[in-house]
Amino acid sequence: MVENMEKGACCIRSDASKVSVTIDGIEASVPRSATVLEAARIAGVDIPTLCYLELYNEIGACRICLVEVEGIDHLVAACNSPVFDGMKIRTDTQRVRSSRKMNLELILSRHDRRCPTCFRNGTCRLQELADTMGIHEVSFKTSFDESPVDDRYPLVKEPAKCISCLRCVSVCSKVQALSVWALVDSGSRSRVDAVAKGDCSYCGQCITHCPVGALHERSDVSRVFDAIDDPETITIAQIAPSVRTSWHEGLGLPEDKASVGRMVAAVKSLGFDYVFDTDFAADVTIMEEGSELLDRLGKGGEGPMFTSCCPGWVRFLKARYPELASKLSTTKSPQQIFGALAKTYYAKLLDVDPSCLFVVSYMPCVAKKAECAYPGMDAAGTGFDVDAVLTVRELTRQIKSRFLNVGLLEERDFDAPLGIASGAGHIFGVTGGVMEAALRSAYYLVAGENPQPDAFKEIRHEGAEFGWREKTFDLAGRSLRIAIASGLSNADALCAAIQRGDVHYDFVEVMACPGGCTGGGGQPIHEGKELAAARGGVLRAIDEKSVVRFSHENPAVQACYETFLEKPLSELAEELLHSDHADWSMPCAVCSDGAIASR
Repeated sequence: MVENMEKGACCIRSDASKVSVTIDGIEASVPRSATVLEAARIAGVDIPTLCYLELYNEIGACRICLVEVEGIDHLVAACNSPVFDGMKIRTDTQRVRSSRKMNLELILSRHDRRCPTCFRNGTCRLQELADTMGIHEVSFKTSFDESPVDDRYPLVKEPAKCISCLRCVSVCSKVQALSVWALVDSGSRSRVDAVAKGDCSYCGQCITHCPVGALHERSDVSRVFDAIDDPETITIAQIAPSVRTSWHEGLGLPEDKASVGRMVAAVKSLGFDYVFDTDFAADVTIMEEGSELLDRLGKGGEGPMFTSCCPGWVRFLKARYPELASKLSTTKSPQQIFGALAKTYYAKLLDVDPSCLFVVSYMPCVAKKAECAYPGMDAAGTGFDVDAVLTVRELTRQIKSRFLNVGLLEERDFDAPLGIASGAGHIFGVTGGVMEAALRSAYYLVAGENPQPDAFKEIRHEGAEFGWREKTFDLAGRSLRIAIASGLSNADALCAAIQRGDVHYDFVEVMACPGGCTGGGGQPIHEGKELAAARGGVLRAIDEKSVVRFSHENPAVQACYETFLEKPLSELAEELLHSDHADWSMPCAVCSDGAIASR
């Protein structure tokens, strides 16, 4: 396995030499390259932070991490102050506490403090710090940006809540290579604003790294409940693979009770008529995409073929590297394939008018809210194939609003037949999973026999990494060169290398979010924790325990082709399941009332 790293990519600090420091009387030996904050954590001393984001936003802007250092007159920010040998640090003096409290009050005075109605109530870092530091009144005059909130688009900014910590700026520029956000104006007028709206991929990484409620997804919960409450509407829910790894996190449900069956029961309890597994559609995606890859290779087309299941990545490629967009697979994402089949194949099985169906997706992704309204995503001819998309956070809010005690729910199975999935379908939610699933079935389509299920495990990409991975496999006598990347800065470096001719591949998988969908922008937020790798391990374990581990062996998929689609890449399959990825800049989203918004 080769890990590629473009010049300028971030690297974790490492230094073998040590220095001795004393923190609140505790002596510690720490790396010479460490900051005071890192040294304190090594010593087991807690220093509060707000704007700090390890590796990416170590700017000391909030001044909440101030400490005293012997020999230095002024307080220093722990997050970006380097240690030195013999350094003596005090983190809990009266001077430190007073300064931290004053700085936090100043931040609160520029922040809309209507916490009970905020999307981040209960998960807000600012709220947590105010409570921990005993701040119940703000002694400064309150004044914040009262610019109107535009909630028509998948990603919403509330200016009144922004504290200018610059986390979104750093994540967007350093992790995602987009630079949508920037600090504009100066002095008292300075604020964070979008300076490159058209470049936004809607990945949502700015949301998951915002410590307050200044950024969040547009809520479509009310529109979904309206459909559920309409007796004339048949409501269908599809649940993406990585949702099952995180749906319980915001509910306080222990992992041993957070089974897939209980998740299905919870969604059923919301009032849906049918609850299906997007993994079924992932298996269909593999049948189409694997066949498309072999068709391209057979015709001698110049590689690579890019995966197209991640709308954030597709939007990025079309905006940043339009000359490479023709290399995208035409196969739609599992979300959109499910919607198209639900309103054609399943409507036929139900013997109902497809216009009566309302399809809701539960996704770990904000970009999916935009994807469902792009041109070509209405293949069934009854409006959008997917009517609404909700994030995992929105699912949490729905369950809480119904006062469901999910721990007491009896487990239920996904409905059939669109709820039957293979292990290959499950791993779509983790980086490298789409590639591995595709290669399993592509091998079968070429050789006429299955490979070992884990024959391609070397491509597995655990969590967020720098650079990209590449590998060459023997595909029944043909040498196949593949690459995998997650995070758009890595995708940017990879695309640049492909464009320069430095590297050559046949098949490339890209996920916009670091770690893939398990680290998606619609996942539950945990301050200071990146859980993509742990969640990905859950999907890998489900795959390993699955009786069926190949998409082409999914009996429900086989029946769909035999009775409806005929075969992969058939005329009907092309009509329903493929797209030319037309203009993905506008229209870009469905408004809360169902109308289209364009930017």
